Amino acid sequence: MSIEENIIFVDEAAGSDESGLGTKSAPYKTPLAAVAAIAGMPEEKQASFKIHVKKAGDEEYGEITATALKKTKKAHENAVKKAKKQAEQTAKDKSANDAKAAEEQQRIDESKGVVLTEDPSLPKAKTIRISESVENRNTRVRVSGWVSSLRVQGKSMMFVVLRDGTGFLQCVLTDRLCHTYDAATLTQESTIAISGEIKEVPQGKNAPDGHELVADFWEVIGKAPGGDDDAYGSRFNVDSDPSVLYHQRHLVIRGETASSVLKVRARVLRAFRDHFDGVGYTEVTPPAMVQTQVEGGSTLFSLNYYGENAYLTQSSQLYLETCLPALGGVYTTAESFRAENSHTRRHLSEYTHCEAEVPFIDFEELLTRTEAMIKDVVNRVWAEPTTRAMIQKLNPDFTPITEPFVRMRYADAITWLNEH
Repeated sequence: MSIEENIIFVDEAAGSDESGLGTKSAPYKTPLAAVAAIAGMPEEKQASFKIHVKKAGDEEYGEITATALKKTKKAHENAVKKAKKQAEQTAKDKSANDAKAAEEQQRIDESKGVVLTEDPSLPKAKTIRISESVENRNTRVRVSGWVSSLRVQGKSMMFVVLRDGTGFLQCVLTDRLCHTYDAATLTQESTIAISGEIKEVPQGKNAPDGHELVADFWEVIGKAPGGDDDAYGSRFNVDSDPSVLYHQRHLVIRGETASSVLKVRARVLRAFRDHFDGVGYTEVTPPAMVQTQVEGGSTLFSLNYYGENAYLTQSSQLYLETCLPALGGVYTTAESFRAENSHTRRHLSEYTHCEAEVPFIDFEELLTRTEAMIKDVVNRVWAEPTTRAMIQKLNPDFTPITEPFVRMRYADAITWLNEH
C-alpha cells in the first residue's frame, strides 16, 4: 500500500479484491475492498487515506467522488452488520447443536441400562408374514423384517414401518420399548423382530392396509450401518445418476418401485409357464454352455471348458428343435448371452429368454399362436389383484390388449413406421 501518498488504488478492470494490496501495482477491484482496508487501520490514520479509482476504459486514476464514497461506506457498514449477525447466529446454532448432541448422548448413555424382557404372562406370539396381517388382527403375533422407515415422536413413542418382502407394516413402540440402547441407535434397514397385536388405525389415520402393530416386545436381529457415509440413505437418492443406482442395485431393489418391478416380472414368468402348460407344451431346460454358435460367432462369450472351447448360449433354439420328435411342442425360460460390442460394462449382455418350438405349423398359425400367447400372458397377469395393483401404480395408463393384432408385410411395416 502506498503509505507515503496515503492513497489506496482501485482498478475496476485489472484489480483483484482477493490478491490486491491497494497499491498502484496491485490494486483492488472494487471501492468496497478499499473501504474495508481503511476500516481495518488504526482509527487515527483512517481519515488521512484517500481512494483513487480507475474505471474500465480509463487511462488514469481519479479520486472517488463523495457520493460514491458515501454509498460504499454504507455498503461496508451493512456488510459488517450482516457478518456480525451471521457470526452470532452461527455461534447460537453451534451452542444449540452442542446442547442437543449432549442431550442425545446422555439419552444413549442412560438407555444402556434399560433391558427389555418379554412378558411371560402374555399369550405366545404367532409368527406371521406381513401379508397375513389382515387375517391376524387382534391376535398377538411376531413379525420379522427390515426397517423401511422410522420416526421418533417425543421421548416415548416411535413409529417403525417394517418390510419383509410380502408387504409393509406400521409398528408403534411406546414407553420402555423406546428407551433402550437399540431404540436410541436404530437405523434404517436394520433387521428386527416385533411382537404385539395388530389393531385397526383410528378413523382419519393412515397406515399400510389400515392397521398397525402395537408392540409389547421387540429385538434387533442385525443392525444396519449408520453414520454419514455408510447409512442406507447416504448411498443414493431419487436424483442419483443411473450409474450410481446400478452400483447400489442390491439396495435400490429394497425400494417399493424396484421391488414391485421384480414381483411383476416373477408373475409374468409364471404366466408364460402357465400358458404353455395350458396348451400342452413341455418345459425343457437346455444347458447354458454350448460348443457352437446359434446366431453369429461375433457375439459369443467364450470360455475354456476342460481344455476345449465352449460358449455361453445365445439361444436354446437348437436344443428345443432336437426335442420336438420326442416331446412335441416344447418351451424354455432361460438366460441367453450376447457379447455385442459396447463402450460400457452396463451393456445388456444377459437376459431372460422365453423360447418355444412346435412342429407341423405354417406361418399363419405361428402368428395366431404368438398373438394368443401374448394376450393370454397379459390377461393372466392382469387377473391377479395384487399384481394388477402394482402395474397400475407403475404404469397408470396400462390396459390389456383386446383387439386383434394388425398383420402386415415387412415392407408395409417399414412404411407405416416412417409415416408415424
